[in-house]
Amino acid sequence: MPGPRPGPPRPATPRADRSGLPRLIPKPGPAPRRPAPATPQVEVQRVAATPAQALDRADDTVDQLLDSGRNPGDILVLTVGEAHPWQQHELSFGEERYWAQLTEGGDVFYADAALTRPVRREVVVLVVNGGSAARAAEAYTEAIGRATALLVVCGEAGPVAADAAGAAPGRPVKA
Repeated sequence: MPGPRPGPPRPATPRADRSGLPRLIPKPGPAPRRPAPATPQVEVQRVAATPAQALDRADDTVDQLLDSGRNPGDILVLTVGEAHPWQQHELSFGEERYWAQLTEGGDVFYADAALTRPVRREVVVLVVNGGSAARAAEAYTEAIGRATALLVVCGEAGPVAADAAGAAPGRPVKA
């Protein structure tokens, strides 16, 4: 009668070295980082305007946006200098009613660029109608963070595109 057959070969296992201590197996490093999901790019358009012209250019821009089919509730207008006359009008009915309009989201909302409430709208129109260059730059950064699709800058704020300097007043220029 033949003897027992040998089994399959065993995988190598860590063995104690001659000193009786187990051999250490290095831990695998951290998993490779996954790239962050791509965030949609916000289009930036510029409308050349002096601080004195910025409100008029912004009103023209809002009219063009509405005429092109944009929903009024998708538009946020932020001013760097003095408050927009429509904001002043709405505030005349009281703070509570003014902020309720923001929550309802059914109409164009006008606010100061230093707005501290969390607001995001499809389109943000930034009106540089006064204030310092530093405040305009800060407002630009805030405005681009509030826009989900389009930021229209009426006046000088943020990085200036090379072709924006020659733009005709009231004509948007892609940045």
